[in-house]
Amino acid sequence: MSKKAENIIVGISIGDLNGIGSEVIVKTFEDPRMLELCTPVIFANAKILSFVRKSFPSTVQFHGIDKLDQIVPGKVNVFNLWREGVDINLGKNDEKIGAYAIKSFVAATKALKEDLIDVLVTAPINKYNIQSDDFKFPGHTDYLDQELEGNALMMMVQDNLRVGLLTDHVPLNEVASHLTEELIVRKIETIRKSLIEDFSIVKPKIAVLGLNPHCGDGGVIGKEDDLVLKPALKKIFDGGTMVFGPFPADGFFGSGQYEKYDAVVATYHDQGLIPFKTLSFGKGVNYTAGLNKVRTSPDHGTAYDIAGKDMADFNSFKEAVYLAIDVFRSRNVYEEISKKPLKIKEKQL
Repeated sequence: MSKKAENIIVGISIGDLNGIGSEVIVKTFEDPRMLELCTPVIFANAKILSFVRKSFPSTVQFHGIDKLDQIVPGKVNVFNLWREGVDINLGKNDEKIGAYAIKSFVAATKALKEDLIDVLVTAPINKYNIQSDDFKFPGHTDYLDQELEGNALMMMVQDNLRVGLLTDHVPLNEVASHLTEELIVRKIETIRKSLIEDFSIVKPKIAVLGLNPHCGDGGVIGKEDDLVLKPALKKIFDGGTMVFGPFPADGFFGSGQYEKYDAVVATYHDQGLIPFKTLSFGKGVNYTAGLNKVRTSPDHGTAYDIAGKDMADFNSFKEAVYLAIDVFRSRNVYEEISKKPLKIKEKQL
């Protein structure tokens, strides 16, 4: 493992300042043991974090910096992206606040690309108020897919439960048209590679859910499972990947079948996220697999309804920090063993 992996710098984008993002960040680093695992750098403004800290009992001390070469291990660093005051109205949707959320996210992504931070953890944003002439993306993942190398894939993670998506932020009436053999092959390969390199699973087993009820019932309830999914999965399996399915989605999680696989792949957003959040809500993590850099986020949104009320559960954000660290270390180990494969000595005759 590289020396750098021993003191991982975790960049954190502040998210929507009117939501619970700042609160869960502060609460996460209330535990001083977190600073033994990583060095956090929050892309925002130290005065704002101090304001948030006053909303509930907190002993967190912030170390404001103006340049990223001023990061101090053992401190909760805040990279001051702006100096002006920000009008915060907790629980309110505000385009100006959305602009600050994107300013933080774009700056953190730039630092990630330039290796000034090791991993990125993003606090929740409001997908509506972030839209502008300069930022026209549905969310974090789409922007990262453009800025970083690789092909982004949304994967929800909680311990050994991993749910990947073939399509993510796509309207339901367009899902079927997006499911092509090329897409399926590419996404399954991304998941296979991630399971090996990011989660240290040598020979991963992957299950794929069908698109239609009962996988189409032989074409009675849709033909996509028979004509698109099954041939693509056979091609992938014949190529050496342990992929199985498609399985009817309705009973897959309730019956516990998911426990037999290292990852489950859903064909569309809600098919995967509804059972995932039912099983793991509050501790799940949104992981962007398939990219050359590590990014995670909590599995919840801005939660305007409880913002500023000291009610936000920070466990999902803390788990997002943990997962980012684990994946970074796993990739480090994989890179090292790939460079120096074990040599098998020939027996001397």
